[in-house]
Amino acid sequence: MQGFFDFVKSLGAARMAAMAAVTLTLIGFFSFLMIRMTTPQMVPLFTDLSVEDSASIIKDLERQAVPYQIKNDGTIIMVPKDNVARLRMKLAESGLPKGGGVGYEIFDKTDALGATTFVQNINHLRALEGELARTIRGIERVQAARVHLVLPERPLFSRDKVDASASIVLKVRGTLEPQQVRAIRHLVATAVNGMKPERVSVIDETGKLLADGAAQDNPLGGVSSDERKLAYENRLRTEVETIVSSVVGPGHARVQINADFDVNRITQTSDKFDPDGRVVRSSQTREEQSATNDNKEGTVSVGTELPGGKQQSEGAAKGDQSRKTEEIVNYEISRTTKTEVIEAGRVNRISAAVLVDGNYTKNDKGELAYQPRPKEEIDRIAALVRSAIGFDAKRGDQVEVVNLRFAETTPSPINEPVGWMSYLQFTKDDIMRGAELGVMVVLGLVVMFMVVRPLVRRVITPDGVLPGQVMASAVVAPSAEEAAGGMGIPGVAGSITSTGGPNVSIVGGDEAVAISNRTSAMIDIAKVQGQVHAQSVQKVGELADKNPHEAVSIIRNWLHEDAA
Repeated sequence: MQGFFDFVKSLGAARMAAMAAVTLTLIGFFSFLMIRMTTPQMVPLFTDLSVEDSASIIKDLERQAVPYQIKNDGTIIMVPKDNVARLRMKLAESGLPKGGGVGYEIFDKTDALGATTFVQNINHLRALEGELARTIRGIERVQAARVHLVLPERPLFSRDKVDASASIVLKVRGTLEPQQVRAIRHLVATAVNGMKPERVSVIDETGKLLADGAAQDNPLGGVSSDERKLAYENRLRTEVETIVSSVVGPGHARVQINADFDVNRITQTSDKFDPDGRVVRSSQTREEQSATNDNKEGTVSVGTELPGGKQQSEGAAKGDQSRKTEEIVNYEISRTTKTEVIEAGRVNRISAAVLVDGNYTKNDKGELAYQPRPKEEIDRIAALVRSAIGFDAKRGDQVEVVNLRFAETTPSPINEPVGWMSYLQFTKDDIMRGAELGVMVVLGLVVMFMVVRPLVRRVITPDGVLPGQVMASAVVAPSAEEAAGGMGIPGVAGSITSTGGPNVSIVGGDEAVAISNRTSAMIDIAKVQGQVHAQSVQKVGELADKNPHEAVSIIRNWLHEDAA
């Protein structure tokens, strides 16, 4: 311990401060490397978050003491990769993220007693819009959605009714397909009472109109004629390819279907009368009867009218009688009224083209030889195609089945890694992590060799001595002493320092003798010094011959220290 304390005292304050600085630098640097390399990999927990959802999620993460990072102004929250699944389930249990909109939870904290009807209606509209926006965001490729509903109230004493309408603004990743746009329109229309899909407008974030809510009703139910035609042709093509491939083999049949549609909507009304089918509607009968008397005897007098007077004889009285019968019968003729509505989308004509490959058999040389299919087999395939497409000769349908040899195509080989190469399939995250670790290792090596090593060497090297001179001094000084001692000069002890300067001491019994012999002694010392130098150079040469690598290293150190 005493030797250690002596060594520490010999270093001095400057060297101790340098050693402390080097130690602290090494501790800090390697601590940074250890912390950085042991830090868990951060991955996005949620993206495209609203400010409200970000605040709620961060509050929950702080409560759970989970490390997190915020990026892109709070829209992205990063958490350790190992905790992503657990945190998502935990936050989903708490109803996070809410999606940035207000749903039916707006009624949870509302005082219904103090709310007016107007406020209740506004809250109901906001809740309905928020719930629809959340549902639409669940569709693939839809990143964000905003829904505006117009639910007009029917005025009092009015017979006219205004239909409800909606406007939807979407932020999508890529492009939405027409079927997805149509599904969104039907989703909103069926969720709102009294709304039609044709009254829903849909646009994207660039202002492109995806669906026009002010257009007239589409006779095809919201589907364009091209979409209807393409879907019908694809369905028939799939059915025909399936049935033909089961006969000729997979990949040996090509099918093309062309369908002609009528997109006109026709309404026909016809009345038909049947003269043989009569029905009595009403019947009316009228009968008349009248009688007249002819009196030629004379006039009527008082005598003839008095009782007991002269009466007119019965035979002399003559008269006429008439009777009339009239009958009216009304008949109703049979009548048939027929109204036919022919919807749009009728198939006027179907054309099918089927191309089938032949048979391949091996010949005597072992090579594959092409053979066409027999006509009977082609006819049977054509019959199957007619049945599959619903062939109707009255419509003018046409089916062509042709047997031709397919062109040979050389499939491009897929170079899949096998063996140990399969373990080198790194993902983007793995590559980034490896690059980060590599940069850390290179940085550590640079600090060690460019900063720490020179500082340590300067601390352990004595003052006034260059690092390259230490070994040379150790080699030269002993050789000089041995050479001086081996000369046998009485009273002289010579030594050569690292700087090459002589150190001579003359020992004599009498000072006068010493003074008188000084001249001869100096001559002898010069001879001794020359011999010592010669032997030292010869010794250094022998050491360099025996240890060339160490000699080269010493010379390099000298050059380095001189340049510094």
